[in-house]
Amino acid sequence: MKIGDKSSIQIQSIGTFEIFEGVTPAAIEWLIDHSEYRLYEDEEQIFLPNQQVDHMLLVVEGRYALRMQQGNEFKDLGEWGAGYTTGLLPFSRMKFSTAYGIALEPLKILALPSNCFTEMVNVSYAMVQNLVAVMSNRIKSFTELRLQDEKLMSLGKLSAGLAHELNNPASALVRGAEELYDKIHQTPERFKSVITMRVTPEETDALNEVLFTKTATISPKKELTLLQRESLKDDILDWLDDNGITQGDDIAETFLDADLSIADLEKMKAAVHGKDLEPIFWWVESTLSLEGLVKEIRESADRIGKLVKSVKSYTHMDQSQGWQATDLHEGIRSTLTMLKHALKEKNIHLVKDLATEMPLVVMHPGEINQVWTNLIDNALDAMQTGGVLTIHTSVQKGKAVVNIIDNGTGIPEEIRMKIFDPFFTTKAIGKGTGMGLEITRRIVLQHHGDIKVKSKPGETIFTVCIPLDRH
Repeated sequence: MKIGDKSSIQIQSIGTFEIFEGVTPAAIEWLIDHSEYRLYEDEEQIFLPNQQVDHMLLVVEGRYALRMQQGNEFKDLGEWGAGYTTGLLPFSRMKFSTAYGIALEPLKILALPSNCFTEMVNVSYAMVQNLVAVMSNRIKSFTELRLQDEKLMSLGKLSAGLAHELNNPASALVRGAEELYDKIHQTPERFKSVITMRVTPEETDALNEVLFTKTATISPKKELTLLQRESLKDDILDWLDDNGITQGDDIAETFLDADLSIADLEKMKAAVHGKDLEPIFWWVESTLSLEGLVKEIRESADRIGKLVKSVKSYTHMDQSQGWQATDLHEGIRSTLTMLKHALKEKNIHLVKDLATEMPLVVMHPGEINQVWTNLIDNALDAMQTGGVLTIHTSVQKGKAVVNIIDNGTGIPEEIRMKIFDPFFTTKAIGKGTGMGLEITRRIVLQHHGDIKVKSKPGETIFTVCIPLDRH
């Protein structure tokens, strides 16, 4: 930085700046006289993060960028040029800068020390009013920009997870439909071979008794290891081979999936009184396959339906967006559904300890769901693979209390007081804007609630309390 000659500044040229609207030339001259004229080269730093702010900076000529460090990367927050005012403004409570100011070209700045602000009120009240308006507009536009970034980032995470969740049942639907098509086209020939066997109604009833007893079973099948499954399949193949059924691999696989045992095969053999088993068993295999495919398609369609329902519940897009008595637990469940992919990706063990009797809570459902999203997402980021996430709810003194607990690394004591500050983040570029917890806190306060955090290595607890009735 160099100090320039202020005599080169033309009052007429800078008098068109927004902050000088309605300000007399004498007041503009006073500002120039009491300011330091600073000259910066291209890419030179104007200010640094955590640097004490004690000057108002008015860009006379050139452009500069505001850059924020996140992790090992830098993110540009915007560019400004001649007429823009930054640094400390009258009545501002700003003490330290939060980002880097970098000159993008040769830059000329008037730097007015803060000890001149009181005198400025007497010199030109109009200038002070303009500066206060500039500060107000800057806070509003900057906050809106960061809020939009945070919402887009949150939406991106949810969309990626939802797309992954939808892909599995959608793929299963397509695969099931294709297999069902193939099976249906195999059925006529196999049905014809059964008809020519002249199976009696009594034999058919006996076969159906074995067959549909299995398909109607409600109790869950025992999970088999790979070795157990291969051993049982070999037993079925041996039985099929002993009974003159060739190329029985598909039959064995289907019978195994249907939990048919050797004893069940013996019952079906006895039911047909010595008739050729091969066409009968192929017909049974086809029947069981069709049953399984229809079940898989139905379950996949049901899964998609539940996901869509969770999206509607999460966004409340089919309901009024005003205050309404809402099931708090439904919002938590739909949020967990939206983040299910992230839970599975890190193999997180989820513990839901929800109050058995939780009254409806008067709130903005969509906004409160954003609270759960931000807190759960942060918890997932803090945990290693295989971590434990606990959601605990209760009712205490007329308030709904939600504890979100993770067994991650914890929040260091030196930054614990900063985590709710705007733009504070420890995440890398593209993974956080520093607005998530600030938004969370603001939403909770709008609901006349409060949010607290306790943290130590291995346990972090965010506690949200919301009055059951906002009045």
